Amino acid sequence: LSLSLLSLSLNSNPISINTKPVPQSYPINNRLRAKPRIMTDRVYPSSKPATNGTAAAAASGNPSFPATKAQLYNAARPAYRPQPRHRHRRSCCCSCCLWITLIIILILLLAAIAGAVLWVLYRPHRPTFSVSSFQISQFNVTSSSQLTSKFNLTVTARNPNKKLVFFYDPVVVSITADGVDVGDGSLPAFVHGTKNTTTLRTTIASRGQSMDSTAVSVLKSDLKNKNSLPLKIQLDAKVKVKIGGLKTKKVAIRVTCDGIKAAVPTGKSATRATTSDAKCKVDLRIKIWKWTI
Repeated sequence: LSLSLLSLSLNSNPISINTKPVPQSYPINNRLRAKPRIMTDRVYPSSKPATNGTAAAAASGNPSFPATKAQLYNAARPAYRPQPRHRHRRSCCCSCCLWITLIIILILLLAAIAGAVLWVLYRPHRPTFSVSSFQISQFNVTSSSQLTSKFNLTVTARNPNKKLVFFYDPVVVSITADGVDVGDGSLPAFVHGTKNTTTLRTTIASRGQSMDSTAVSVLKSDLKNKNSLPLKIQLDAKVKVKIGGLKTKKVAIRVTCDGIKAAVPTGKSATRATTSDAKCKVDLRIKIWKWTI
């Protein structure tokens, strides 16, 4: 029945069948049938504004990188500042000055103790000098400002010590009148024993000594107004002291005798000076570098 019905339908309504070959198709995966997904990079907005040139680089399509910035290490740590050392230097200087002062005080104290011990044991005293005799044999100032003079001097030296002996080097003698040098000479070296008195004699002469106009005027004024010359005798020597078995180093002494007045001789006979008022002073001279005390 069905076949008859089908044949009837085909005869009544003819069906056109497309005989075009259908292309062979392959099974397509369900995943490929899905809509293709576009792969793009996600761009996140920068948290900081773009620096100069970044926007232009992005617009041109070239890749841009953030500008490099110097990295700070230990930014929160404070910078080291060394403490000034002037206080330390000042303290060092103060301590050095203090030590030097203490050493000087200690040396002075030891010297004072040693001096006190020597004084108690030996009772030292300075030697004394006096002018026993002084004569002017010749004294003449020429018109050409030249001086010719001759003096006879006798000096007495006394040692009052019982345990001290003095050893004198040659003594330099100089005679001045109102500060003008009128004669120079010397005394021989000698030993001054304990409780000893020594008499020293010498002749002091000056022949043709040139003088300046000021010195000549001073001498002529004294001779005219006073009829005598105020003279001063000065003795310089180096002395070594023997204390028991100990000998000290040489020290310089100066003996100054003032108050001597003498008249200038008019003939060949010498004139004797007045020495009753003469006083001699003995000074110890200590030389420190360039200064003499």
